[in-house]
Amino acid sequence: MPSDRPVHITRPEVEARIGALGKEISRDYADGRLVVAAVLRGAVYFAVDLTRRLSVPFTLDFLAISRFGGTARPHGVVRITKDLDENIYGRDVLLLEDIVDTGLSLSYLLRTLAAREPASLKVCTLLDAPGRRIVDVPVEYVGFRIPDQFVVGWGLDAGQSHRGEMAIRAVQPE
Repeated sequence: MPSDRPVHITRPEVEARIGALGKEISRDYADGRLVVAAVLRGAVYFAVDLTRRLSVPFTLDFLAISRFGGTARPHGVVRITKDLDENIYGRDVLLLEDIVDTGLSLSYLLRTLAAREPASLKVCTLLDAPGRRIVDVPVEYVGFRIPDQFVVGWGLDAGQSHRGEMAIRAVQPE
C-alpha cells in the first residue's frame, strides 16, 4: 500500500484476508491445543472474525493492558490489567493484536507470556505498521501492512469512537 495515500481497506478486503489467515492458522495448528489470546479492547472484533474461520479446536481468552506515564513519557510503562484465565503452560498460544506499531507493548506481553512456558507463542495482527517500530518483535501472521497513519475501524478507535466501523481508514488523530 503506497505511503502517500491514506489507508482505506474495505470490508470485503478485510473479510477475505481474515479468511485466508484462518486457513493458514488452522493448517499450522492442526496438531496442537491452541489458546487464542486477544488483547482487549481493539482486538475483539478481529478475534471474533478470525476464530469463526478456524477449523481447529481452540480456547479463546483475553487480556488487557494499560500504559502509564502520561505525556512526559509518551510510551509509558505497560502493565497487565486483565490477565488470561487459561493456564498456557505447555500449550500453543496465538496472541491476537489489532495493530502492531512501536512494538513496546507487544514486547512486554511476549516476555510476560513466554515466562509461563507455553509450547509455542506466536503473534497474529490485523494491522502491522513497521514504520513506527521501536522494538523488533516477531509477528508471524499479518493481515495488512500499513504506512505510519492513524487508523480506525474494525476494533481500532479514536477516543472510543469508530471502533465498530466495518472498514479500516486513516483519520487525523484527535
